[in-house]
Amino acid sequence: MAKKANAEEKVEVAPQPVVEKTQQIKKQPAKPEWEIKDRLYTLKSNKQPLVFTIPSKHSAKRPLMWFDENKGYQRELKYATNQRSPFVDEQQGPATLGRIVMRDGALRVPKENQNLQKLLSLYHPFKDEVYEEYKPVQQAANQLDWIEAEIEALNLAKALSIDELEAILRVEFGNKVNDLSSSELKRDGLIFAKRKPLLFVELAKDDNVQLRNFGIKAVESRIIQLSADQRTFTYGDTKRKLLTIPFDENPYSALAAWFKTDDGVEVYKAIEKRLK
Repeated sequence: MAKKANAEEKVEVAPQPVVEKTQQIKKQPAKPEWEIKDRLYTLKSNKQPLVFTIPSKHSAKRPLMWFDENKGYQRELKYATNQRSPFVDEQQGPATLGRIVMRDGALRVPKENQNLQKLLSLYHPFKDEVYEEYKPVQQAANQLDWIEAEIEALNLAKALSIDELEAILRVEFGNKVNDLSSSELKRDGLIFAKRKPLLFVELAKDDNVQLRNFGIKAVESRIIQLSADQRTFTYGDTKRKLLTIPFDENPYSALAAWFKTDDGVEVYKAIEKRLK
């Protein structure tokens, strides 16, 4: 009997490259750095009272609290001139209450008063509602956006027809536009575009504004009629019912939407011929 060869032969395997597993560490977003500098705060309204006092201490009448997401609870705020922190739970010893007074609609806080700056810039509930921190770069960007919106609105107002301007102005002034001449409509349209450019552009691009105005003119011309209870539109002398207005919906908004339907388009064309 021949000698049995090695039952298990060694199989040489080429060395495999070692893949090092690197642990991916998610980068946390960098927190905005607090810059130590002098800061200016101004009232948001156009009024500039000689003296305006901002609450500096929590009370039942004027709550001064800030929700801390890390700690999970509301923290009481108080401006104390002899403390480093505006949070009551971080203040130590007797606290000397300070007043926060804006004069002529503004308050300058020097960089040395970090306690008050952080209270006003980060935590105070009146921030961005009653007052705001003056930021030249941000203000310039906001002004640029507003100027560009004005230019767009004015160019649009200049290009629109009288009927289109009438439809937009009717939203703002109601039936008063019926008494305006073409020149007055053009003038008031430009004024409206300059004063409220964002709203003007929005209305100019809204098809329903034109359709609502069309419906109002049709009712004023007695081509169609709106019932006394503001629930039904009927057509001319035939009193043919056109549509029933859904509950809690503006009649002319409902009519504008109906004009886009198959039945409504036919009525729209008929009314258009009669209005010419």
